[in-house]
Amino acid sequence: MLERSLNRLPLEGNVTARCLGGERRPIPPVEWPTVLLWFLIHGLFAAVTYWHADMPGWLLPLAGAFLVAWHASYQHEAIHGHPTRIGRLNALLAGLPLMLWVPYGIYRDSHLKHHANEFLTDPIEDPESFYVTRGQWALYSTPRRLLHRAVNTLAGRLVIGPLFVSALFLGREAAAFLRGGGRWTAWGLHLCCVAVLLAWLLLVCKMPLFTYILCFAYPGTGLLLLRSFAEHHAAHEPDGRTAIVEAEAPFALLFLNNNLHVAHHTRPGLPWYRLPEYEAVRRLGATSGGGCVYQGYREIARRWLFRMKESPVHPFR
Repeated sequence: MLERSLNRLPLEGNVTARCLGGERRPIPPVEWPTVLLWFLIHGLFAAVTYWHADMPGWLLPLAGAFLVAWHASYQHEAIHGHPTRIGRLNALLAGLPLMLWVPYGIYRDSHLKHHANEFLTDPIEDPESFYVTRGQWALYSTPRRLLHRAVNTLAGRLVIGPLFVSALFLGREAAAFLRGGGRWTAWGLHLCCVAVLLAWLLLVCKMPLFTYILCFAYPGTGLLLLRSFAEHHAAHEPDGRTAIVEAEAPFALLFLNNNLHVAHHTRPGLPWYRLPEYEAVRRLGATSGGGCVYQGYREIARRWLFRMKESPVHPFR
C-alpha cells in the first residue's frame, strides 16, 4: 500500500532511466548537486588531512569522523546510480576507501541485496541485518551474547560497533577465501585504492596511520552506524520494517537525507536532494504496518543510549 501510494507522486526531469527494482523515473544525465558534493567532500578531506597537525586535538576527530561518514553517504548515492548514468564512472568517483576496511564493490553488491524488501532484517538473507537466528544464538558463548546485546544499545553501537562490524565482515571474507570463494577482483581494486590513500596520508600529509584510524576511520564508521541504528526493525509485513528519522541539522546533510529511510526504500533511485520532496512518506509510514517515525536522533539517544533497542534474536526467523 505504501509503495503504491508513493509511486503516484510526481517526479521531475527530462530523461527517463531505469532504477533499482525496475521502476522508471526521469533524471538528468549528470546530477550536478551530487557532483558539487563530491568536490566539497574530497576538497575538505584533502585540506583537513594536509593541515591536520595545525588543528586542535579536539577538532580533528570531529572533522575526520564527519568527513568519513559523509563520504560513505556519497558512496551510497553512487551505488544507486548517481551522479551519472555511467556505472563505472560512478564507482571510480566513489572508490576511495576512507573507512579502510570495506571494498566499494563488495559494499555495493551487499547493499543492493539489502534492498530486497521482502527479506529486510532477515539474519540470513539481509546482509545488513544486526539480528541473529535462534539457532545461532543457542550456539553463542556468554561473552559473544553480551557483545551482541551491547551493540544493540546506541552507546555500544557507536563505541564498539565499528570493531564489531569490521571484524564480522573481515572474518566472513577470510572464510570465503579459505573455501576458495574469495572476491579477488574487489579486494585487488580495494588494495590499490588503499595504497593511493596511504600514499597521500603517510608521504604527503605525514600523518601517522594510527592517527588516521583513531581520528577518521574508526569514529567515521561509528557515526555511520548512528544512522543505521534505528532505520530497520523486525515486523511481519515489509512496509513495517523501515523507519524515518526526522533528523535535525547537521545529520540530514551528513546522511544525505537517507534518514528518510522509508522514502529511500520506496524510491531507491531518487537522488539525495529530492528525498525531502517525499515528506508524505512520514504520514504514510506512521500508519502503515507498524512503521516508525522518530523525532530526531536525540529521541533515539534518549530511548536507547544505554538500553537495548530490541533482542538480538530475530523474532520471526
